[in-house]
Amino acid sequence: MALHVIVGAGPVGSATAELLAGRDEQVRVISRRGGGPEHPAIERIAADATDAGTLTRHADGAVALYNCANPRYHRWLTDWPPLAAALLTTAERTGAVLTIMGNLYGHGPGHEHITARTPLEATHPKLRMRARMWQDALAAHEAGRIRTTEVRASDYLEANSIFSFGLAAPVLAGKRAYLPTALDVPHSWTSIGDAATTLVTVATDERAWGKAWLVPTNPPLTVRELAHRFAVVAGAPEPRLTSVPYPLLWSAGLFSPTLRELRTTRYQFVHPFVIDSSVTERTFGLAPTDLDTVLKRVTGP
Repeated sequence: MALHVIVGAGPVGSATAELLAGRDEQVRVISRRGGGPEHPAIERIAADATDAGTLTRHADGAVALYNCANPRYHRWLTDWPPLAAALLTTAERTGAVLTIMGNLYGHGPGHEHITARTPLEATHPKLRMRARMWQDALAAHEAGRIRTTEVRASDYLEANSIFSFGLAAPVLAGKRAYLPTALDVPHSWTSIGDAATTLVTVATDERAWGKAWLVPTNPPLTVRELAHRFAVVAGAPEPRLTSVPYPLLWSAGLFSPTLRELRTTRYQFVHPFVIDSSVTERTFGLAPTDLDTVLKRVTGP
């Protein structure tokens, strides 16, 4: 039974902790509030993960250190640098494999079909931040200071998703849903459970270290197609959808930090945004969870 230390008690961190605990591993979840799943094999610790000394103490003896933290978008430039630095320092001090839960923001606009070879070309400061975090970790890996790998996912389905942001509740209630996105553009949607499985897989497989991997993800669907599939699974009426005009979304961002951040990533929803996870699937023998199975876990905001 090996020790795995997870920073972040959100949906991905919690799913990863539960998966590891179900495999009889020892799990330690670190977050500011000491959150995380309740399980005999999971120790929940309230701590400041930006403190490298504290984090090193809690990660001593760990085989893997998972970065599953997710600061609010409008605080990325403030919150990510000290946390990323502490994780690098801790990985170097403890020898734990730094396993990063990443995303696709680092690629930036202009990439409608993302593969394992797509370059990181983001120029916006917040998008560039995610690319730089991986590049710093990779540089430390190549210098022999740490071992690291990164897992990248598209937009999630089960939580912090388009369903919780205005889709699930109206569809289930048979009401019109107003969404801040285009409705008929192909988009990849990733399961949080598949992200957790990929994290756990690459953390202890030497073939994964020094590389980034795309989470196994089902074929793309437009928002309209996804809503229809969800309605069928949930036994709800045929969805009625309206796309919120961009000028209205821009104006709403004056009063909401969350809506304001949607301006930065709007390119992902007005152009095709599709990932090809076949390299991950072939290398590790993984496959995405059946979409209907995932959608059954979606109940609302």
